[in-house]
Amino acid sequence: MTDYLLALDQGTTSSRAILFTRQGSVVSSAQIPFSQYYPQPGWVEHDPLELLDSQLRAAAQCVAQSGVRPGQIAGVGLANQRETALMWERETGKPVGRAIVWQCRRTAAFCTQLREQGYTEAIRARTGLLPDAYFSGTKYRWLLEHTPGARRRAERGELLCGTVDSWLLWNLTGGKVHASDYSNCCRTMLFDIHRRCWDETLCQLLDVPMGWLPQPVENSGDLGTIASGVPHLQDLAGLPIRGAAGDQQAALFGQGCFQAGQLKNTYGTGCFTLMNTGETPVLSQNGLLTCIGWGLEGKTTYILEGSVFNAGSSIQWLRDELGIIRQASDCDRLAEQVPDNGGVYLVSAFTGLGAPHWDMYARGTVVGLTRGTTRAHLCRAALEGIAYQTADLIAAMERDAGRPIQSLRVDGGASVSDFMMQYQADLLGVPVERPAVVETTAWGAACLAGLGAGLWHSPQEIAREGAPGRAYAPKTDRSREYARWQKALERAKAWEEA
Repeated sequence: MTDYLLALDQGTTSSRAILFTRQGSVVSSAQIPFSQYYPQPGWVEHDPLELLDSQLRAAAQCVAQSGVRPGQIAGVGLANQRETALMWERETGKPVGRAIVWQCRRTAAFCTQLREQGYTEAIRARTGLLPDAYFSGTKYRWLLEHTPGARRRAERGELLCGTVDSWLLWNLTGGKVHASDYSNCCRTMLFDIHRRCWDETLCQLLDVPMGWLPQPVENSGDLGTIASGVPHLQDLAGLPIRGAAGDQQAALFGQGCFQAGQLKNTYGTGCFTLMNTGETPVLSQNGLLTCIGWGLEGKTTYILEGSVFNAGSSIQWLRDELGIIRQASDCDRLAEQVPDNGGVYLVSAFTGLGAPHWDMYARGTVVGLTRGTTRAHLCRAALEGIAYQTADLIAAMERDAGRPIQSLRVDGGASVSDFMMQYQADLLGVPVERPAVVETTAWGAACLAGLGAGLWHSPQEIAREGAPGRAYAPKTDRSREYARWQKALERAKAWEEA
């Protein structure tokens, strides 16, 4: 019986693989971190080969330790960090330069130029996005302009580009598939979300050749098979790849938010709030983005999305750069040792502010320090800062939806923080619901693969068994703290010069 599904979850700081039963139980998992590169302030890069190797090794380890035979796996699903841009040679598959990560701000000046030249509304009308360095399109342009000979080679068809889903598909299939699913395409600033195709006008505006781009495809179906000779995956050759989605849309799918009005927030390196708006795109009036959630059997589900660029990364900063904690869980433990934040607020705008502020020139800020400030106060301020930024997103989403939310479904690594989830519920004034297994991104990718493999015939058939999760009911009014957060936020804005 092919009752298992393998999810490859390629994230910003690590690659994971999780093997699920069709009921959603985790059989085995593996996770391998990889390096981050910061060649200049505001720049973030990955080594494409290191990224790929970590994902392939994670997949091999996951299956090997599970005791499940490859023939029992019905399909493979991919989830990936979005907007990260890569370029490689068509003939050899060798990457050309490093990947430009979604957090990277190197194209901020060009995006400012697009805004000043009056292109914001034209871009927004076609793509649902705003001109920002966050998205892949300006990264593709940068790669073409700053890599010797790249533009000429790309126009001759010698080079290919794509986001991480395309890079994985190309390598997993031995170069047979150069495609990108709708949920990743729509994050490039080059994709018409209404016609579901690359937009010729926008490609000309950004000077990106259309023939260089991957083929847009739906999120579930035949995406090829794992080729023989793929490093570390010799035993998995022939496994069908049947689903793919950007990590945040995969998490929305994995949370079962199949109905319009349902929403979730993922607490990862960044923080991402998504609301299902059904088959009709809703253009935000409050700084949110309109995107494609998924495309299935000719039908498109749209979403509203808000993104916090630095959430869990602020905890990593406390650990890796400041060295005031040894592991992420120490942040929770220390935060609970103090009764309040001591007047300290941390705005983690290390790479600018995302929705609803969209300030590429904001920078990280700590305010309210006194001689009595301890590392416990800084840890608490970091966790509270994540919750405050999420509250900013939810407020914008409520204004666009025209009604208050009733609850918030949560997932992601940082959602295991009981302190932060309770604080989030207090800020929002609604229950915060966390599933027993928070790996909903991987589960969403697995579900899309299961649909493509025929295990289910519709999303509504997908059932998830196991222990119930936990709900956090609001207990305390946090309006005073939230007002002080807004003051701190203003001090972080427009710090760098354009």
